[in-house]
Amino acid sequence: MIKIIAVGKIKEKYFKEAIDEYTKRLSRYTKLKIIEVEDIDLSNPTLSLEKERDNLIKYIDKNDYVIVLDIKGESLNSLELSKKIDNTLINYSNITFIIGGSYGLHEDIKKRSDYQLSFSKLTFPHQMFRVLLLEQIYRSFKIIKNESYHK
Repeated sequence: MIKIIAVGKIKEKYFKEAIDEYTKRLSRYTKLKIIEVEDIDLSNPTLSLEKERDNLIKYIDKNDYVIVLDIKGESLNSLELSKKIDNTLINYSNITFIIGGSYGLHEDIKKRSDYQLSFSKLTFPHQMFRVLLLEQIYRSFKIIKNESYHK
């Protein structure tokens, strides 16, 4: 199973539609669970990160393989990501991806992670990034199954 835990809710209809489309496509390959936690936007980033940490940690199972999305993480191309997902699912029943809020992720969440992944050194809106992540997970399963799509 793939689980995505994300800080913040999807507000724009076009992002919701894209997420629904990739959710439908992924259902052929894996069970998908998307969990949204409250975006805590306080004037104090440290307090915001602590509260978001507490909300995120509730949804991380002890046996999950946790991948956090972090600008300082390792960059992979689509083929490398597909191998990472395929190899991880051999040893773990769940891969949990975590997308932080506007202040990023608390260090405790990063320490709990098994892997830190970066899509780019660019900063993306969190709603858009969720669509990008789902597309890349879908692309990964198409590559794993040796089905056309990824070129």
